[in-house]
Amino acid sequence: MVEVFPEGFEEREEGGALELVAYTERPDAVSALEQLGPVRELAVVVGWEDAWRRFHRPVRIGPLWIGPSWETPEADATPIVIDPGRAFGTGAHATTRLCLELLLGVERSSLVDVGCGSGVLAVAAAKLGFAPVVALDNDEAAVEAARANAAANDADVEVLLADAVTDPLPESEIAVANIAREPVERVAEAFAGGLLIASGYLGNEVPSAVGWAPVERRLSGEWAADLLTRVGE
Repeated sequence: MVEVFPEGFEEREEGGALELVAYTERPDAVSALEQLGPVRELAVVVGWEDAWRRFHRPVRIGPLWIGPSWETPEADATPIVIDPGRAFGTGAHATTRLCLELLLGVERSSLVDVGCGSGVLAVAAAKLGFAPVVALDNDEAAVEAARANAAANDADVEVLLADAVTDPLPESEIAVANIAREPVERVAEAFAGGLLIASGYLGNEVPSAVGWAPVERRLSGEWAADLLTRVGE
């Protein structure tokens, strides 16, 4: 599917099975996919180009309302408008929500969002009063999306193109890393600050972070997030 539809495709449940769906004008699409299994070809319905919007719904996490520009924020909330681009992170994923829940309980200080994706965590941190806030990602599309979302929310966030595994991390008191267990462990080794909020892995996974002690763990479905503090100094 990635080879035939590099621009992306949709996953959806259909009769108890997982169906992969893509829109295309390629006349050879069916024959190119027959090696994967049964293929159906259907005419698209009117308005298909906007159908993806129904998957991008606003969420409320404490005082924060996170949603797309076509939705109306709740009156009593701090709004964070995140329009989906090619970068991960709309606020709806469990790992993002868990990181934000932990972030709400942390004393405001300097913060770096490692592997920022769309920048939702960095923007939320800036709106909550963390400063300075730096976001970094090794994906140019993510950097572009994070900068756009920071500007749209009038959030003071510096967004950098950098690889958290190989490049030096900015000096900061707090790091947020919603990525995966292995890169989280690499971030823990390299980060010199005092607090680390980590997620992007399953509840049966626990990051091995020498020099860090667990403070709090949160679970949502099969996902987990951890608040760690530096020890031994």
